[in-house]
Amino acid sequence: MSFTIMIDGHEVSAEPKETLLDVCRRENIWLPTLCAVDGLTEVGACRLCLMEVEGTTKLLPACTTPAVPYQKVRTDSETLRNYRRMILELFFSERNHMCGVCVANNHCELQSLAVKTGIDHFRYPFLQPPVGMDASHKDFILDQNRCILCTRCVRVCDEIETAHVWDIMGRGVESRLISDFNRPWGESTDCTSCGKCVQLCPTGALWKKGAVPGDLKKDPSMAGTLAVRRKMLS
Repeated sequence: MSFTIMIDGHEVSAEPKETLLDVCRRENIWLPTLCAVDGLTEVGACRLCLMEVEGTTKLLPACTTPAVPYQKVRTDSETLRNYRRMILELFFSERNHMCGVCVANNHCELQSLAVKTGIDHFRYPFLQPPVGMDASHKDFILDQNRCILCTRCVRVCDEIETAHVWDIMGRGVESRLISDFNRPWGESTDCTSCGKCVQLCPTGALWKKGAVPGDLKKDPSMAGTLAVRRKMLS
């Protein structure tokens, strides 16, 4: 049975087992996200959808916070805007995001959010870690410089393609996306070359060989479409 919650001072209806992000999307309330995609489980990796929830001093991620009756939340405030800008700046400073030479330039979700939030400079030093590229696959390339560890590729490969080629190795700033227990992608015995991971990647970390800067267009909505079709067939 549905119940009522308050979002930004307005009453909206919510359903059992829905998250706050589910409710916001249904009500056309915009929240920035990079890790959340329809059709995949939510992991709260990017922390961009943080919300203020009455009764707690913590900022909670909308994608993993369940909606409960009589809840009161805020999606926009000076505090939230500052945190979101800080998070985006840290994404840019942690790796080597050179937009002008990236295949996803003008088609990058990280870049789009930076523009939308008005970022024109960075307060944090660039770490410029010595990460490289894996071009061993016959069709695709992994560029660790652009990876933001959203785990979309990990989840779509595991939950939709059921191959589980991808995983995350390491901790903190040493975390890296790896294929088949840290083997070169081209040597993977599990990869089906379906390209779902490439389509779900929000940046230029995964791309098809032959793409040129500004040429890479992706369709992350495919995960939701495939998830619905799978339910219909099961």
